[in-house]
Amino acid sequence: MIIPVKYSDGTVDRVQSMLLDTLILSGAITRFKRTGGWVVIGDDPIRKHGKKSEISHERREKSPKLSFM
Repeated sequence: MIIPVKYSDGTVDRVQSMLLDTLILSGAITRFKRTGGWVVIGDDPIRKHGKKSEISHERREKSPKLSFM
């Protein structure tokens, strides 16, 4: 499936759906288009493997808390 995307520099392109996760996680794109309209990365919810998740800098920067007791 081909998905329209908008890169950080404003360029609009179409990419294979299998590349979408990589582009989102790398920060290369700012939005992509679904049937219902444009999804803004960091503002709109994004589903991944059937789970609803949001990708944000804060979420990626948190370090895990470890407890041994």
